[in-house]
Amino acid sequence: MNAVIYARYSPGGDQTDQSIEGQLRECREFADHNNITIVGIYADHALTGRNDHRPDFLRMIADSESGKFEAVIVWKLDRFARNRYDSAIYKAKLKKNGVKVISAKENITDSPEGIILEAMLEGMAEYYSANLAQNIKRGMKESALKCQVTGGNIAAGYKIGPNKEFLIDPPQAAIVKEIFERYDSGQTVTQIINELNGRGLRTSRGKQFGPNSLHTILRNEKYIGVYKWNDVMIEGGVPSIIDKALFMRVQEKLALNKKAPARAAGKVDYLLSTKLFCGKCGTNMNGESGTSRTKGRKYHYYKCAKAKRRKGCNKKPVRKDWIEDLVVIETVRRVLIDEVIEAIADKVIELQGRERDKSLLHALETELEGVKKSIANLVRAVEAGIFSESTQARLAELEKEKKTLEGRITQEEIITPKVTKNQVIFWLEQFKDGDVYDPEYRKKIIDVFVKAVFVYDDHITITYNYIDESGRPRSVQVDGDSFPTDPAKGSTLKSDPPPITPISRYSKPH
Repeated sequence: MNAVIYARYSPGGDQTDQSIEGQLRECREFADHNNITIVGIYADHALTGRNDHRPDFLRMIADSESGKFEAVIVWKLDRFARNRYDSAIYKAKLKKNGVKVISAKENITDSPEGIILEAMLEGMAEYYSANLAQNIKRGMKESALKCQVTGGNIAAGYKIGPNKEFLIDPPQAAIVKEIFERYDSGQTVTQIINELNGRGLRTSRGKQFGPNSLHTILRNEKYIGVYKWNDVMIEGGVPSIIDKALFMRVQEKLALNKKAPARAAGKVDYLLSTKLFCGKCGTNMNGESGTSRTKGRKYHYYKCAKAKRRKGCNKKPVRKDWIEDLVVIETVRRVLIDEVIEAIADKVIELQGRERDKSLLHALETELEGVKKSIANLVRAVEAGIFSESTQARLAELEKEKKTLEGRITQEEIITPKVTKNQVIFWLEQFKDGDVYDPEYRKKIIDVFVKAVFVYDDHITITYNYIDESGRPRSVQVDGDSFPTDPAKGSTLKSDPPPITPISRYSKPH
């Protein structure tokens, strides 16, 4: 297998580039002991994992389309992302390109229980990140109440004073005044941009002016002395650069000049992407949209990829809302019950407790024994009267090597992740009382518990991320008299249920 390594450390704290080096070293060791060839390295320095604003991370996702690697190795999963939404989205993109994410230090397999354990660890990492952010935010609020700079880019026209207060930067402030006056006089945004860039002037970030940077300046209340940070707003908290009357005239002109935006089609999240399959041919069913010729209404549905390309399958599309409602509701009814939660927790703990690959640990211990013998031999030589500068230097070198090896052995002996059964149960039970029509809740249910859904003409089979008594992933079959397949007909399960057989008459789960 060919793989790349992705490493990252967060801004602030005591993490430095040495953190990247440590992650790379341990990922390489993992690769060496698992017959994996490293073909590339991606690293983001001092960037948070709570969003995807990471250049090397996005470059890695784009490069995955090349087919040159089949895995991304991370030191731990929280290096990939500390946000469950981003983690799910980008893992789905990688999976589509035939690439999987592997944690070097967390014992997670591709089994159904491994998927649930991975989701739990991502949730814990997100909680840690949110909690850390909350603590940082508390300190930043204290600074905000004093009208101090709290970080980020300083608005054009200002600089930071000795006590972190805002001070006017005269050269930049003159440019800000000019921008307001030119716009107030009737010049367009394009004319102002061309004039400023033509004179070689730059934004506070050292870049050329553009529509976004100009509108940011024209709408910034800081220029009339208003300090804002989240819910803190203090008038007169910042030295003003622009007269309030001029500022208000500019706001009125901005409102008048703002073109009515074209009604953009809202982003539609197809929750079953990569998990929904055609029961006739086994091909992926992908999200599609279409507009009714008679009513002009837009519909969203899933369609078999082969049927779309007319490659021998005649499976009709299924309505997006209907199939997603059915899968979510059936999952809540069948999986989020006490006995199933207990069984899943047992399997997760069993997975965690399985023997890990000890080859690296054994190699380190063997190496340590050799170092100890060399030290013992040198000590005996010294006791026999053989002593020189080279002997002393070699002894110091061996002692240092011994300390390093002992540290690495200690790290390797730490079994991660280490969670208790009660923690797993507590985490799973948080899903029990959610609103099945809440978009975020629906997404979590499908991401964590649903492995695959196969749609046939007369029934649907849902496979879940946990093992039944036979040792296979648990599957259930939902039978129905007739499923709505025409994208222009039918409605969601929420308002007008399609004729689904009552749960007491479902065929026996297999």
